[in-house]
Amino acid sequence: MVRVEANRRDFLRWLATAGAGLAAAGIAPALFAQEAAAAGTDVVVVLGATVVDGTDAPARPNSAVVLVGDRIAWVGPAAELPHHAGARIVDGRGRYLIPGLWDMHTHGIDYEKLWPPLFLANGVTGIREMQGYDENRATRDKIVRGELLGPRVVLASSILDGPVSLLGPPITQVATPEEGRAAVRTAVEQGSDFVKVYFYLPKDVFLAIADECRRVGLPFAGHWPYRLRQVEAARAGQRTFEHLFGLSIATSRRRDEFLARLDATPFDPDAKRDFFNLARDLDRQAAQTYDPATAERHFAQLKALDNWVSPTFTVNRVMSSPTETYAHDPRLKYVSQDIVDYWADRLPMFTPATAEQIDQQNAYFEAQLRLVGAAHRAGLGVLGGTDCLNPYVFPGFSLHDELGYLVQAGLSPRQALQTVTRDAARFLGRSATAGTITPGKVADVVLLDANPLTDIRAVRRIDTVVTAGRVLDRARLTRMLADAETAAKQPLASANSRSVGLPVRGCC
Repeated sequence: MVRVEANRRDFLRWLATAGAGLAAAGIAPALFAQEAAAAGTDVVVVLGATVVDGTDAPARPNSAVVLVGDRIAWVGPAAELPHHAGARIVDGRGRYLIPGLWDMHTHGIDYEKLWPPLFLANGVTGIREMQGYDENRATRDKIVRGELLGPRVVLASSILDGPVSLLGPPITQVATPEEGRAAVRTAVEQGSDFVKVYFYLPKDVFLAIADECRRVGLPFAGHWPYRLRQVEAARAGQRTFEHLFGLSIATSRRRDEFLARLDATPFDPDAKRDFFNLARDLDRQAAQTYDPATAERHFAQLKALDNWVSPTFTVNRVMSSPTETYAHDPRLKYVSQDIVDYWADRLPMFTPATAEQIDQQNAYFEAQLRLVGAAHRAGLGVLGGTDCLNPYVFPGFSLHDELGYLVQAGLSPRQALQTVTRDAARFLGRSATAGTITPGKVADVVLLDANPLTDIRAVRRIDTVVTAGRVLDRARLTRMLADAETAAKQPLASANSRSVGLPVRGCC
């Protein structure tokens, strides 16, 4: 033990002299090494892998990546690494190392025995949880304190919607500008990372929320607010439009006609879903009347306002498919029967039933793929997210599906991967600390058995996940999946100590 400890100190001393990358990240290498030595911090070396670092740089074969605690400390050719006794070695030979993945649209992290292990086992080391409530705030805090193994969580406020809403508790309904401002202040008090806005907000309430978010320094994102044009909402500060709602209308040659019809239709408190169904139908029609010139102007305006699109193709594909399509998905073994029953009950509200409807929905989905491809080519930021907890959208697994759809939309495998690594970090304001395999950044990496730059399906072939410096090897990941499968066989209340039941109603 004494010799191992001495070797570790020797290795850290070398790091103090070789840590140019740390210095570039604003971290003093010598001080970093001294503090790590004093704390007895674990040292992990991923040796011999081809590094796909999340940037536009070429892949680097036969590399070494040194992780010290929760930081990437050094990246370089394996041949330049000195004797590293005392470090834990992860064999990367013949494998590919990528940054940890982010699912940028999730729900359900408070299903603690199911969701957190499923995310990590699929290489998802960070999530943007799109609805905040007491239970998932508690789960996030347990992860931060190290009491629960799970992904990093960026957590929304309670969903803010108008006095008429498709959703029920635990959302927050606001009817006046004063109530909207108060809801933003509550979000700050609750430690929310951003405010989530929804469809049916009145225009004056939306603008009050936007102004209060500016005042308190909290970003906001969410669904297209029907009573505003997308550019108007983006100009007020909305950072994303989720699920592609409204993008087809905004890029249609019949845009003004469709928007006028929506403007003339009230939100009916006695038939809350009617407006939503009308908007979806108009969006499907608009998808077949795409106008390149209109789209080019729209994309340029959104890009100038640093607005991003979060397609969530995975949930859109489910909603565009007949109800029975996913009824025998093998991944259902990881989901509680309570949730599966809920999915079976809710899904027929959204999915096509007749042959004509199925054809329409397939055409709509293909048009959405083309639309996102055009938006990406125009330089509009794209974020990879799934909307898990909606029917047949599985934590972790479905992000792999999402990456495949992004490639179908026209992104290269590298570009698709960047939507859930480098670009996700940039959107979240974490470029200095996350998103790429760079010295000084967090020690979240995934080791794959195949090259994701030649086939994006390689992200499914996971050998090892490192999250916050903790190594989860293949054996550990297999146990995590087995434990989740066992937990899924139990009643939901016993499978999860922190749950509000099923708070999600449709896409949110």
